[in-house]
Amino acid sequence: MAEKRSIFEEVADTAKPAAGPQGGLIDRARGARGGIRIWLMLLFVMVAAMILVGGLTRLTDSGLSITEWAPITGALPPLSAEAWQVEFDKYKLIPEFTLQNAQMSLAEFKTIYWWEWGHRQLGRVIGLVWAVGFLWFLLRKQIPTGWTGRLLGLGVLGGLQGAIGWWMVSSGLSGQMVDVASYRLAVHLGLAFVILGFITWYVLTLGRAETDLLQARRARERKLFGMGTGLLHFTFLQILLGALVAGIDAGRGYTDWPLMAGGIFPPEMFGIDPWWRNFFENDGLVQFMHRVAGYVLLIFAIVVWRRASKSGVVATRGAFTLALAMLVLQALIGIVTVVNSAPLHLALLHQAGAIMAWVLILRARFNAGYPAQQSVRG
Repeated sequence: MAEKRSIFEEVADTAKPAAGPQGGLIDRARGARGGIRIWLMLLFVMVAAMILVGGLTRLTDSGLSITEWAPITGALPPLSAEAWQVEFDKYKLIPEFTLQNAQMSLAEFKTIYWWEWGHRQLGRVIGLVWAVGFLWFLLRKQIPTGWTGRLLGLGVLGGLQGAIGWWMVSSGLSGQMVDVASYRLAVHLGLAFVILGFITWYVLTLGRAETDLLQARRARERKLFGMGTGLLHFTFLQILLGALVAGIDAGRGYTDWPLMAGGIFPPEMFGIDPWWRNFFENDGLVQFMHRVAGYVLLIFAIVVWRRASKSGVVATRGAFTLALAMLVLQALIGIVTVVNSAPLHLALLHQAGAIMAWVLILRARFNAGYPAQQSVRG
Protein backbone atom coordinates (compact mmCIF):
# COMPACT_ATOMS: atom_id res chain seq x y z
CA MET A 1 0.00 0.00 0.00
CA ALA A 2 1.34 3.43 -0.86
CA GLU A 3 2.51 5.50 2.03
CA LYS A 4 0.34 8.43 3.09
CA ARG A 5 1.93 11.81 2.57
CA SER A 6 1.34 15.04 4.31
CA ILE A 7 -0.56 17.62 2.35
CA PHE A 8 2.39 19.94 3.04
CA GLU A 9 4.95 17.52 1.60
CA GLU A 10 6.51 18.57 -1.69
CA VAL A 11 5.68 16.33 -4.54
CA ALA A 12 8.81 14.68 -5.86
CA ASP A 13 9.88 15.50 -9.37
CA THR A 14 8.76 12.82 -11.73
CA ALA A 15 10.04 12.22 -15.17
CA LYS A 16 7.88 13.79 -17.78
CA PRO A 17 6.93 11.68 -20.73
CA ALA A 18 9.04 12.41 -23.76
CA ALA A 19 7.29 14.65 -26.21
CA GLY A 20 6.20 12.81 -29.28
CA PRO A 21 7.28 13.94 -32.71
CA GLN A 22 5.46 16.99 -33.89
CA GLY A 23 4.47 15.77 -37.29
CA GLY A 24 2.40 17.23 -40.06
CA LEU A 25 1.91 20.95 -39.97
CA ILE A 26 4.68 22.05 -37.62
CA ASP A 27 7.51 19.79 -38.73
CA ARG A 28 6.95 20.33 -42.42
CA ALA A 29 6.34 24.02 -41.93
CA ARG A 30 9.82 24.23 -40.45
CA GLY A 31 11.28 22.24 -43.33
CA ALA A 32 12.00 24.62 -46.17
CA ARG A 33 9.76 27.63 -45.66
CA GLY A 34 12.74 29.96 -45.74
CA GLY A 35 14.22 28.38 -48.86
CA ILE A 36 10.92 28.37 -50.71
CA ARG A 37 10.40 31.99 -49.73
CA ILE A 38 13.78 32.99 -51.22
CA TRP A 39 12.96 31.07 -54.40
CA LEU A 40 9.60 32.87 -54.63
CA MET A 41 11.29 36.22 -54.08
CA LEU A 42 13.56 35.47 -57.05
CA LEU A 43 10.49 34.62 -59.13
CA PHE A 44 8.86 37.84 -57.95
CA VAL A 45 11.78 39.95 -59.19
CA MET A 46 11.80 38.13 -62.51
CA VAL A 47 8.04 38.43 -63.08
CA ALA A 48 8.16 42.15 -62.19
CA ALA A 49 11.01 42.57 -64.68
CA MET A 50 8.95 40.61 -67.23
CA ILE A 51 6.08 43.06 -66.84
CA LEU A 52 8.39 46.03 -67.39
CA VAL A 53 10.12 44.44 -70.36
CA GLY A 54 6.69 43.64 -71.78
CA GLY A 55 5.77 47.29 -71.38
CA LEU A 56 8.91 48.34 -73.23
CA THR A 57 8.15 45.81 -75.94
CA ARG A 58 4.72 47.37 -76.42
CA LEU A 59 5.94 50.97 -76.25
CA THR A 60 8.66 50.32 -78.84
CA ASP A 61 6.19 48.49 -81.15
CA SER A 62 8.37 45.38 -80.98
CA GLY A 63 5.77 42.77 -80.07
CA LEU A 64 5.02 41.66 -83.64
CA SER A 65 8.61 41.39 -84.82
CA ILE A 66 8.66 37.61 -84.21
CA THR A 67 5.82 36.11 -86.21
CA GLU A 68 6.04 32.50 -85.01
CA TRP A 69 5.58 30.77 -81.68
CA ALA A 70 8.45 28.36 -81.14
CA PRO A 71 8.87 27.80 -77.39
CA ILE A 72 11.91 25.53 -77.84
CA THR A 73 13.66 26.38 -81.11
CA GLY A 74 12.85 30.07 -80.69
CA ALA A 75 15.29 30.27 -77.80
CA LEU A 76 18.07 30.78 -80.35
CA PRO A 77 18.09 34.11 -82.21
CA PRO A 78 19.15 34.40 -85.86
CA LEU A 79 22.86 33.58 -86.05
CA SER A 80 23.65 34.50 -89.64
CA ALA A 81 22.88 37.18 -92.18
CA GLU A 82 20.70 34.73 -94.06
CA ALA A 83 18.72 33.86 -90.93
CA TRP A 84 18.17 37.55 -90.17
CA GLN A 85 16.89 38.11 -93.69
CA VAL A 86 14.46 35.18 -93.34
CA GLU A 87 13.02 36.69 -90.16
CA PHE A 88 12.78 40.12 -91.77
CA ASP A 89 10.99 38.65 -94.80
CA LYS A 90 8.41 37.05 -92.47
CA TYR A 91 7.86 40.40 -90.79
CA LYS A 92 7.31 42.06 -94.17
CA LEU A 93 4.20 39.92 -94.68
CA ILE A 94 2.22 41.28 -91.71
CA PRO A 95 0.08 44.46 -91.66
CA GLU A 96 2.35 46.32 -89.24
CA PHE A 97 5.08 46.39 -91.88
CA THR A 98 2.94 46.93 -94.98
CA LEU A 99 0.73 49.63 -93.43
CA GLN A 100 3.09 51.32 -91.00
CA ASN A 101 6.76 50.34 -91.34
CA ALA A 102 7.24 49.83 -95.07
CA GLN A 103 10.40 51.96 -94.99
CA MET A 104 12.01 49.99 -92.14
CA SER A 105 15.57 48.80 -92.70
CA LEU A 106 17.05 45.50 -91.59
CA ALA A 107 19.04 47.28 -88.88
CA GLU A 108 15.86 48.86 -87.49
CA PHE A 109 14.14 45.50 -87.61
CA LYS A 110 16.93 43.95 -85.55
CA THR A 111 16.30 46.51 -82.81
CA ILE A 112 12.65 45.62 -82.34
CA TYR A 113 13.40 41.92 -82.81
CA TRP A 114 15.84 41.93 -79.88
CA TRP A 115 13.23 43.53 -77.61
CA GLU A 116 10.65 40.83 -78.37
CA TRP A 117 13.24 38.04 -78.26
CA GLY A 118 14.44 39.28 -74.87
CA HIS A 119 10.85 39.36 -73.61
CA ARG A 120 10.23 35.78 -74.69
CA GLN A 121 13.63 34.62 -73.45
CA LEU A 122 12.96 36.06 -70.00
CA GLY A 123 9.70 34.10 -69.97
CA ARG A 124 11.62 30.91 -70.71
CA VAL A 125 14.10 31.63 -67.91
CA ILE A 126 11.25 32.24 -65.46
CA GLY A 127 9.72 28.91 -66.43
CA LEU A 128 13.07 27.18 -65.95
CA VAL A 129 13.64 28.78 -62.53
CA TRP A 130 10.17 27.74 -61.44
CA ALA A 131 10.59 24.15 -62.67
CA VAL A 132 14.04 23.67 -61.12
CA GLY A 133 12.96 25.14 -57.79
CA PHE A 134 9.69 23.23 -57.63
CA LEU A 135 11.28 19.87 -58.46
CA TRP A 136 14.12 20.50 -56.02
CA PHE A 137 11.81 21.06 -53.07
CA LEU A 138 9.36 18.38 -54.22
CA LEU A 139 11.92 15.59 -54.62
CA ARG A 140 13.54 16.48 -51.31
CA LYS A 141 10.11 16.40 -49.67
CA GLN A 142 10.63 19.89 -48.27
CA ILE A 143 7.37 21.46 -49.41
CA PRO A 144 5.18 22.30 -46.39
CA THR A 145 1.85 20.55 -46.04
CA GLY A 146 -0.78 22.12 -48.26
CA TRP A 147 1.69 24.02 -50.42
CA THR A 148 2.34 21.61 -53.29
CA GLY A 149 -0.80 22.60 -55.18
CA ARG A 150 -0.15 26.30 -54.68
CA LEU A 151 3.40 26.13 -55.99
CA LEU A 152 2.39 23.87 -58.88
CA GLY A 153 -0.37 26.33 -59.70
CA LEU A 154 2.21 29.05 -60.29
CA GLY A 155 3.81 26.93 -62.99
CA VAL A 156 0.44 26.20 -64.61
CA LEU A 157 -0.38 29.90 -64.68
CA GLY A 158 3.04 30.62 -66.17
CA GLY A 159 2.44 28.14 -68.98
CA LEU A 160 -1.00 29.61 -69.59
CA GLN A 161 0.57 33.05 -69.74
CA GLY A 162 2.86 31.93 -72.56
CA ALA A 163 -0.12 30.62 -74.55
CA ILE A 164 -2.06 33.83 -73.96
CA GLY A 165 0.99 35.81 -75.07
CA TRP A 166 0.91 34.08 -78.43
CA TRP A 167 -2.89 34.47 -78.64
CA MET A 168 -2.26 38.19 -78.17
CA VAL A 169 0.51 38.39 -80.77
CA SER A 170 -1.48 36.41 -83.34
CA SER A 171 -4.19 39.10 -83.33
CA GLY A 172 -1.79 41.48 -85.07
CA LEU A 173 -0.46 39.13 -87.73
CA SER A 174 -3.41 39.32 -90.13
CA GLY A 175 -6.23 41.59 -91.17
CA GLN A 176 -5.77 45.37 -90.96
CA MET A 177 -4.45 45.69 -87.41
CA VAL A 178 -0.98 47.17 -86.99
CA ASP A 179 -0.92 46.34 -83.28
CA VAL A 180 -2.16 43.51 -81.09
CA ALA A 181 -5.79 43.57 -79.93
CA SER A 182 -5.99 45.78 -76.86
CA TYR A 183 -8.35 43.47 -74.98
CA ARG A 184 -5.93 40.57 -75.49
CA LEU A 185 -3.13 42.75 -74.19
CA ALA A 186 -5.28 43.47 -71.12
CA VAL A 187 -5.78 39.74 -70.52
CA HIS A 188 -2.04 39.13 -70.90
CA LEU A 189 -1.09 41.91 -68.48
CA GLY A 190 -3.89 41.02 -66.10
CA LEU A 191 -2.68 37.43 -65.76
CA ALA A 192 0.86 38.70 -65.15
CA PHE A 193 -0.42 40.73 -62.20
CA VAL A 194 -2.42 37.74 -60.94
CA ILE A 195 0.76 35.65 -60.92
CA LEU A 196 2.66 38.45 -59.22
CA GLY A 197 -0.13 38.73 -56.66
CA PHE A 198 -0.04 35.04 -55.80
CA ILE A 199 3.74 35.15 -55.40
CA THR A 200 3.48 38.19 -53.14
CA TRP A 201 0.82 36.57 -50.96
CA TYR A 202 2.84 33.37 -50.66
CA VAL A 203 5.98 35.29 -49.69
CA LEU A 204 4.05 37.14 -46.99
CA THR A 205 2.47 33.93 -45.73
CA LEU A 206 5.73 31.99 -45.60
CA GLY A 207 7.33 34.85 -43.71
CA ARG A 208 5.42 33.83 -40.59
CA ALA A 209 5.05 30.49 -38.81
CA GLU A 210 1.87 28.50 -39.35
CA THR A 211 1.03 28.63 -35.65
CA ASP A 212 1.47 32.41 -35.69
CA LEU A 213 -0.84 32.70 -38.70
CA LEU A 214 -3.50 30.55 -37.07
CA GLN A 215 -3.47 32.74 -33.97
CA ALA A 216 -3.40 35.97 -35.99
CA ARG A 217 -6.36 34.89 -38.08
CA ARG A 218 -8.53 34.81 -34.96
CA ALA A 219 -7.84 38.54 -34.58
CA ARG A 220 -8.66 39.30 -38.24
CA GLU A 221 -10.22 42.72 -38.80
CA ARG A 222 -12.93 41.38 -41.07
CA LYS A 223 -14.40 44.69 -42.17
CA LEU A 224 -11.01 46.13 -43.03
CA PHE A 225 -9.93 42.88 -44.68
CA GLY A 226 -13.03 42.98 -46.88
CA MET A 227 -12.41 46.60 -47.80
CA GLY A 228 -8.82 45.72 -48.61
CA THR A 229 -10.11 43.00 -50.92
CA GLY A 230 -12.35 45.54 -52.64
CA LEU A 231 -9.43 47.94 -53.03
CA LEU A 232 -7.36 45.14 -54.54
CA HIS A 233 -10.07 44.28 -57.07
CA PHE A 234 -10.62 47.93 -57.97
CA THR A 235 -6.88 48.38 -58.52
CA PHE A 236 -6.85 45.32 -60.77
CA LEU A 237 -9.63 46.85 -62.87
CA GLN A 238 -7.62 50.04 -63.19
CA ILE A 239 -4.58 48.03 -64.31
CA LEU A 240 -6.69 46.40 -67.03
CA LEU A 241 -7.91 49.81 -68.17
CA GLY A 242 -4.30 50.96 -68.27
CA ALA A 243 -3.52 48.02 -70.55
CA LEU A 244 -6.30 49.13 -72.90
CA VAL A 245 -4.78 52.62 -72.93
CA ALA A 246 -1.35 51.22 -73.76
CA GLY A 247 -2.76 48.86 -76.37
CA ILE A 248 -4.04 51.66 -78.61
CA ASP A 249 -1.59 54.40 -77.53
CA ALA A 250 -4.52 56.29 -76.00
CA GLY A 251 -2.20 58.01 -73.54
CA ARG A 252 -0.76 60.15 -76.34
CA GLY A 253 -4.01 61.45 -77.78
CA TYR A 254 -5.26 63.92 -75.17
CA THR A 255 -2.51 65.76 -73.35
CA ASP A 256 -4.47 68.35 -71.37
CA TRP A 257 -5.59 67.83 -67.79
CA PRO A 258 -8.02 67.83 -66.02
CA LEU A 259 -10.00 68.44 -69.23
CA MET A 260 -9.79 66.41 -72.42
CA ALA A 261 -9.48 68.43 -75.61
CA GLY A 262 -10.82 71.38 -73.63
CA GLY A 263 -13.95 69.63 -72.38
CA ILE A 264 -15.06 67.33 -69.62
CA PHE A 265 -15.75 64.56 -72.11
CA PRO A 266 -13.55 63.77 -75.12
CA PRO A 267 -15.06 64.41 -78.55
CA GLU A 268 -16.72 61.53 -80.42
CA MET A 269 -16.71 59.16 -77.48
CA PHE A 270 -18.89 56.75 -79.45
CA GLY A 271 -17.77 57.50 -82.97
CA ILE A 272 -16.94 53.89 -83.86
CA ASP A 273 -19.54 51.37 -85.03
CA PRO A 274 -20.69 49.14 -83.52
CA TRP A 275 -20.86 51.13 -80.29
CA TRP A 276 -19.26 48.49 -78.05
CA ARG A 277 -15.95 48.72 -79.93
CA ASN A 278 -15.46 52.20 -78.55
CA PHE A 279 -14.69 50.75 -75.11
CA PHE A 280 -11.65 49.03 -76.61
CA GLU A 281 -10.64 51.08 -79.66
CA ASN A 282 -11.74 54.70 -79.13
CA ASP A 283 -8.68 56.43 -77.69
CA GLY A 284 -10.73 59.25 -76.17
CA LEU A 285 -13.22 56.99 -74.39
CA VAL A 286 -10.53 54.54 -73.23
CA GLN A 287 -8.41 57.29 -71.71
CA PHE A 288 -11.51 58.87 -70.17
CA MET A 289 -12.42 55.57 -68.49
CA HIS A 290 -8.89 55.21 -67.15
CA ARG A 291 -8.93 58.75 -65.76
CA VAL A 292 -12.33 58.46 -64.09
CA ALA A 293 -11.54 55.04 -62.65
CA GLY A 294 -8.34 56.52 -61.22
CA TYR A 295 -10.27 59.29 -59.45
CA VAL A 296 -12.81 56.86 -58.00
CA LEU A 297 -10.06 54.44 -56.95
CA LEU A 298 -8.25 57.22 -55.11
CA ILE A 299 -11.44 58.26 -53.28
CA PHE A 300 -12.14 54.67 -52.28
CA ALA A 301 -8.54 54.26 -51.11
CA ILE A 302 -8.98 57.27 -48.81
CA VAL A 303 -12.17 55.71 -47.38
CA VAL A 304 -10.31 52.44 -46.73
CA TRP A 305 -7.40 54.33 -45.18
CA ARG A 306 -9.73 56.17 -42.80
CA ARG A 307 -11.16 52.84 -41.71
CA ALA A 308 -7.65 51.45 -41.28
CA SER A 309 -6.62 54.43 -39.16
CA LYS A 310 -8.98 53.11 -36.47
CA SER A 311 -7.14 49.80 -36.27
CA GLY A 312 -5.43 49.04 -32.99
CA VAL A 313 -2.49 47.44 -34.79
CA VAL A 314 0.29 49.86 -35.69
CA ALA A 315 1.62 47.68 -38.53
CA THR A 316 -1.82 47.55 -40.16
CA ARG A 317 -2.28 51.31 -40.01
CA GLY A 318 1.18 51.82 -41.49
CA ALA A 319 0.58 49.33 -44.29
CA PHE A 320 -2.61 51.06 -45.46
CA THR A 321 -0.99 54.49 -45.16
CA LEU A 322 1.86 53.34 -47.39
CA ALA A 323 -0.59 51.86 -49.91
CA LEU A 324 -2.55 55.12 -50.08
CA ALA A 325 0.64 57.15 -50.47
CA MET A 326 1.67 54.96 -53.41
CA LEU A 327 -1.73 55.34 -55.08
CA VAL A 328 -1.50 59.12 -54.75
CA LEU A 329 2.00 59.07 -56.23
CA GLN A 330 0.82 56.78 -59.01
CA ALA A 331 -2.00 59.18 -59.88
CA LEU A 332 0.47 62.07 -60.06
CA ILE A 333 2.81 60.03 -62.28
CA GLY A 334 -0.15 59.24 -64.51
CA ILE A 335 -1.03 62.90 -64.91
CA VAL A 336 2.56 63.85 -65.70
CA THR A 337 2.74 60.99 -68.20
CA VAL A 338 -0.39 62.15 -70.02
CA VAL A 339 0.48 65.83 -70.25
CA ASN A 340 3.88 64.86 -71.69
CA SER A 341 2.29 62.56 -74.28
CA ALA A 342 3.49 59.36 -72.60
CA PRO A 343 7.24 59.35 -73.34
CA LEU A 344 8.95 56.00 -72.89
CA HIS A 345 10.58 56.71 -69.51
CA LEU A 346 7.43 58.12 -67.91
CA ALA A 347 5.19 55.38 -69.27
CA LEU A 348 7.59 52.79 -67.88
CA LEU A 349 7.69 54.59 -64.53
CA HIS A 350 3.89 54.56 -64.47
CA GLN A 351 3.87 50.81 -65.06
CA ALA A 352 6.44 50.29 -62.31
CA GLY A 353 4.21 52.36 -60.02
CA ALA A 354 1.34 50.00 -60.76
CA ILE A 355 3.47 47.06 -59.64
CA MET A 356 4.43 48.84 -56.43
CA ALA A 357 0.84 49.86 -55.66
CA TRP A 358 -0.37 46.31 -56.32
CA VAL A 359 2.17 44.82 -53.92
CA LEU A 360 1.58 47.39 -51.18
CA ILE A 361 -2.20 46.87 -51.31
CA LEU A 362 -1.67 43.12 -51.03
CA ARG A 363 0.60 43.71 -48.06
CA ALA A 364 -1.98 45.96 -46.38
CA ARG A 365 -4.72 43.38 -46.95
CA PHE A 366 -2.48 40.67 -45.49
CA ASN A 367 -1.87 42.79 -42.40
CA ALA A 368 -5.60 43.22 -41.91
CA GLY A 369 -6.18 39.50 -42.33
CA TYR A 370 -3.30 38.41 -40.14
CA PRO A 371 -2.61 41.25 -37.68
CA ALA A 372 0.91 41.32 -36.32
CA GLN A 373 1.41 40.78 -32.62
CA GLN A 374 2.34 43.86 -30.64
CA SER A 375 2.76 44.99 -27.08
CA VAL A 376 0.02 46.74 -25.14
CA ARG A 377 1.68 50.05 -25.99
CA GLY A 378 1.73 49.13 -29.68
